[in-house]
Amino acid sequence: MNFNRRDFLKISAAGAAAVAVPNTLNASAGDVPSGPISVWATDASHKHQEQNPLGWTNAPAAGADVITVDTAKAYQGVLGFGAAFTDAACFTLNRLDPVVRKELFKNLFDPSRMGLSVSRICMGSSDYATKAYSYDEGLDPDPEMARFSIEHDKAYILPILREARAVNPDMWILGSPWSPPAWMKPNKSMLGGSMRRGSLKPYALYFERFLDAYAGEGVKVNSVTPQNEIDTEQDGRMPAACWPQEYEIEFVRDHLGPRMAKAANPADIWILDHNYNLWGRVVDELEDPGTRQVVKGVAWHGYVGSPEQMLNVKKHFPDIDMFWTEGGPDFEQPGYETEWAKWGDIFTGILRNEARCIIAWNYALDEKGNPNIGPFKCAGLVTVHSQTRQITHSGQLWAFHHFSGHIKRGARIVDSAGQTDVKHVVAKNPGGDSVAVLTNTAKEAKVVTLLVGGASVKMEVGADSVTTLAWG
Repeated sequence: MNFNRRDFLKISAAGAAAVAVPNTLNASAGDVPSGPISVWATDASHKHQEQNPLGWTNAPAAGADVITVDTAKAYQGVLGFGAAFTDAACFTLNRLDPVVRKELFKNLFDPSRMGLSVSRICMGSSDYATKAYSYDEGLDPDPEMARFSIEHDKAYILPILREARAVNPDMWILGSPWSPPAWMKPNKSMLGGSMRRGSLKPYALYFERFLDAYAGEGVKVNSVTPQNEIDTEQDGRMPAACWPQEYEIEFVRDHLGPRMAKAANPADIWILDHNYNLWGRVVDELEDPGTRQVVKGVAWHGYVGSPEQMLNVKKHFPDIDMFWTEGGPDFEQPGYETEWAKWGDIFTGILRNEARCIIAWNYALDEKGNPNIGPFKCAGLVTVHSQTRQITHSGQLWAFHHFSGHIKRGARIVDSAGQTDVKHVVAKNPGGDSVAVLTNTAKEAKVVTLLVGGASVKMEVGADSVTTLAWG
């Protein structure tokens, strides 16, 4: 199906408050908090700015402003947060002065700062690229991959990836193709069209060659999806390919899965890489025993549908992990620099519905959303002006500060319920500290009482704000 990324911001908040069903329960009682509560706020006057600490008091009577936290009820583990190193993003970041880029990467990826730790890369070109390309160019069939080459990526993509991973060695990288090589498709083009069934076997070799080539360049890829946005060919306006679900089943079960089992540089397989409303397709595919055996997760986009639809898959397959892999700001929507509360709301809905990671779209683009060879006008997590190289931070980036800067890999999302005016999600980190992120999208301040294990704290959260609380 066709969709417009601009629709995402209009519809994604609809399911943001849905509550996930726990997949793991801790039999012990919820933790009783002690010590000070650290506070960070982003609003019109503050940008992830630390506030005066708060203290715990006795629990209040029940009220409409109360958020009750039960740390004994644990949901999914958190893999992390990040964005996409598209060809366009890497081209843009590569144009920065190395000293400036070093400081930017420290702010983004250093575990002592934001600690972004999950990133997506494109296997060949996406719509956000300087040109359309694959790793096996040419129109004649090449089933043995004699023409295979990642030479294009050596100029600036691989150096940028190595630089980012040097700052955060635990960076998880997801690889997604927007199109198979043109010769694998009936239309003989990277743009639009569909996958040819006879190309499934050589395409699995293409994946293996890609993983080996990247590993040889010092960049291990941890997971892959068979196809970005697998259910649309985007009217032939950009690199894309439509796959029938039986093709994805056959490819994963009979070709990619067996290759990964024997590969020198295997990667986890995540299916779909498309919208919430396609959850039925996911259930159908996972009902195939062979496919189910080799699939580790489902990759979701938020452009159509609502996040609670991920739970429809979890009901049938509770041991399959959910991963959110694309969504970003848009220059054609107002508020690029100030929509932190909008993204805080969206991120909360994603985490409250079993997703283990949140990967935004391009890390960086210029002030016009370029380079771009496709029809959609998106913006980057940061903007790098094409002439001045001035860096502008998006509202989405400020929202990420409140999540990635405090919720660490291995954290578990825990139960929180009550207050509906202010969106909330709570996590318990591996070290034992807890983090609550509160998002107020209203134009007026709201009073919130956080109730944890018999202790409480009452506070006011500002209008149009994101607030993080952390306690030991």
